[in-house]
Amino acid sequence: MREFNFDGLVGPTHNYGGLAPGNVASTINEGQVSNPREAALQGLAKMRFVHGLGIGQGVLPPHPRPSLRALRTLGFSGSDEHVLARASREAFHLVRLASSAAAMWTANAATVAPAADTQDHKLHVTPANLQAMFHRAIEADTTTKVLRAIFADTSRFVVHDALPGGGQFADEGAANHTRLSVSGRPAVHVFAWGRRAWGDFVGPKKYPARQTLEASQAVARLHQLDPERTLFVQQTAEGIDAGAFHTDVLAVGTGCFMMLHERAFNDLRGVIVRLRELLGDRFCYELATEDELPSKDAVAAYPFNSQLIEKDDGTIEILAPKDSEETPRAKDFLERVVAGRNPVTAVRYLDVRQSMHNGGGPACLRLRVPLEPEETTAISARVFYSESLAAELDAWVHKHYRDRLTPNDLSDPLLARESMTALDELTRILRLGSVYDFQT
Repeated sequence: MREFNFDGLVGPTHNYGGLAPGNVASTINEGQVSNPREAALQGLAKMRFVHGLGIGQGVLPPHPRPSLRALRTLGFSGSDEHVLARASREAFHLVRLASSAAAMWTANAATVAPAADTQDHKLHVTPANLQAMFHRAIEADTTTKVLRAIFADTSRFVVHDALPGGGQFADEGAANHTRLSVSGRPAVHVFAWGRRAWGDFVGPKKYPARQTLEASQAVARLHQLDPERTLFVQQTAEGIDAGAFHTDVLAVGTGCFMMLHERAFNDLRGVIVRLRELLGDRFCYELATEDELPSKDAVAAYPFNSQLIEKDDGTIEILAPKDSEETPRAKDFLERVVAGRNPVTAVRYLDVRQSMHNGGGPACLRLRVPLEPEETTAISARVFYSESLAAELDAWVHKHYRDRLTPNDLSDPLLARESMTALDELTRILRLGSVYDFQT
């Protein structure tokens, strides 16, 4: 089995809308001028770097934005131009919501369980419903169509519907899920949650908790995971209120290794003890205390939103954002991890600042999909990274993307048309068929 990192291409309407309460970077940078072209090229550079390390790399397309379908469901009618003009005039905040390029963060696209872990021995994928935020809740339909176009072989893949809507089953995808494994033992799936729909719990006071326990439990059932090797752990209220709106802001893991902050989970020691019981003595972790790395620095620099790359020899490299290199306490922690008794051998810093300014680091930009060789060959869409595909995507970005975008530009009907033209061409490059509403 080989793990592929499916990164989301940054969309043509990449902007700093400040739409997500609890996402500190998003709020701080609200209204700044963005550069969609630079953002997309930074994402492609990250994919090229990962591929160059010999790691499986895939591509997921952006969503159509502004979502004219969403605006129509809110009562704006007429031609595309009329819909956008009226919405901009009467309720510009809805245009901002409908124009978010947040689908770039594919760690929120879905939760994945490989065939090796499921009862029916098929790879299971559940698109996230992202019910906590309107600008993200409108992603689920397109995400489902895209994933079903890629994982189309129903004899090998099961792409479920997103969980039914409603706050009780709010699901944020793989950003709250970690799969850990050691050779000779079945894998362990760790689902983190911030609130529960039924029953008492202590939640955050400042920012909303997005993932529910009930949603995590439902995804585990859909994926037919072994209940004895599935953990449901609660995020700390302090961590969420510090800005860790998803688990991957304060914890990340792969293989036999986890890197986490003491404010990641309630009963942290109990979680670690249970993981060691399930995975054995080869399981190891590195823990940052609040004294060593204050939560505010962890949230600002995103060292735990690093991408952990497990190589064929079992060693791990950390792909961290440049912001971590430039934040002394975050850099010191990562260097301590490299020097520790664990599989980590190096930390590399990547420039993904356009994404970071909206609150998404390297780990946010990828969805981990473990695939068997025969599953890989069963995928006919052109979504696996190659130098020829990368060259086409680079040219596609330079052809279609603006290098400057302000909030007022979201009302420009030409931007909407540019986006649709670009995505229509992209579906042909990636051989996905018609996955967008405007194509049907």
